[in-house]
Amino acid sequence: MALADPTRRRIVEMLGEGALAAGEITARFKVSAPAISQHLKALKAAGLVTVEVSGQRRIYRLDPEGLDAFEAWVRQVRGFWNASLDRLERELGKPEESEGDTR
Repeated sequence: MALADPTRRRIVEMLGEGALAAGEITARFKVSAPAISQHLKALKAAGLVTVEVSGQRRIYRLDPEGLDAFEAWVRQVRGFWNASLDRLERELGKPEESEGDTR
């Protein structure tokens, strides 16, 4: 998953404040430009960012459609876990049967 990496999450947070050139993004990290390029490539492949070429610069922006798809996925997973946790809570709330009970 593209957002499993903390650097990618930070890039998404930065782009949440507005579009940035690749060089501007790279300048905010202590890792190499090729490493940031790979993170941006992963975010683009996941549909979370778009890139616009302007001369020598590559301008990155969040992709609202990709973010909507991610949000829908989170809701789906959350719904699954909420239902599972509700079932677990009901199971844990049942009275315990004693081992010697032969009724």
